[in-house]
Amino acid sequence: MAVRQLASLTLSDEERAELKALTTRRKTAQALALRARIVLTCAEGGQNKEVAAKLGLGRSTVGKWRRRFVERRVDGLHDEARSGAPRTVDDARIEAMIVRTLESCPENATHWSSRGMAKASGLSVSTVQRIWRAFGLQPHRLETFKLSTDPNFVAKVRDVVGLYVSPPEHAIVLCVDEKSQIQALDRSQPMLPMRPGQPARRSHDYTRHGTTSLFATLDIASGRVIGKCYGRHRAVEFRKFLDEIEAAVPRDLDVHLIMDNYATHKTPLIRRWLAKRPRWHVHLTPTSSSWLNQVERFFALLTDKKIRRGIYRSVAALRADIASFIDRHNADPKPFRWTKSADDILASIERFCRYNAPPNPDSISRTSGPPH
Repeated sequence: MAVRQLASLTLSDEERAELKALTTRRKTAQALALRARIVLTCAEGGQNKEVAAKLGLGRSTVGKWRRRFVERRVDGLHDEARSGAPRTVDDARIEAMIVRTLESCPENATHWSSRGMAKASGLSVSTVQRIWRAFGLQPHRLETFKLSTDPNFVAKVRDVVGLYVSPPEHAIVLCVDEKSQIQALDRSQPMLPMRPGQPARRSHDYTRHGTTSLFATLDIASGRVIGKCYGRHRAVEFRKFLDEIEAAVPRDLDVHLIMDNYATHKTPLIRRWLAKRPRWHVHLTPTSSSWLNQVERFFALLTDKKIRRGIYRSVAALRADIASFIDRHNADPKPFRWTKSADDILASIERFCRYNAPPNPDSISRTSGPPH
């Protein structure tokens, strides 16, 4: 009886590397990853029967992809073109619809809907949706952005990030800011608890029982927070809070204070207070760049974990809850870890500006027409 000879299978270094990369595919490319593993196992030697047993596959499956690889190398592992009805929408029509989506607006609207575009282009709604998905277009979505206009933006970013990444010795770095106008809200109806298949719910209307302002400072090394609530948000209250910090910081340490350029922070009262204390060094964050101040991250935790769902029938109850949150935080503090260097931040902003800027000041980009 004639014995069928196996096709010779030898891999180059480039093919082996490409096949190993294919084996890491997940979800949408599981079949391709399996075929790559078949070829790699065959390259180790052995009959189709042995490879099939090792991978838990059929012998015919192993033989098929071995032959396909020998004939067409890595390209043979991809699916062949499938049969089906021919395309009814050509590339020119797709391009016209994409250009229309990006460069025009429908009458009496600021952006296209899939039904509106289908009616205007003569395509079906499902076709419009498929094309938009393929090109990553979502006309219904709108995001916001804000770029700092501070002329000293670069210098301030390097200064503040330098303190985060490499704090000075024999010194403490503190981030200070205020969370003003925190409302003591009482809902008109009791909250409905979470149940299987139903999230917790609350009434949309409320009664406000006053407001308070939280002054807080975060020690970037330890993660500890000093915080105090005041009835008003003025330079007088800020100076009182600076006294609180002064009393809590050891006398033998320099104090590097990171804060924004808010009006409360630069009154003559505050300037005189800082001038009398040479161990205090102020570092200002750029205008419109509160994300650079780490204490804002603590404010976000406070809002998310305590205030947003809290029920308060008095300002005193709100203040007590805030003080309790700070005490529990300080019982087991965890400092935030700053991971981006100043160069990374500036490079990211530069990429954003280059991507969204027109090619040159005298020309208008193709997508810079009416809002869409």
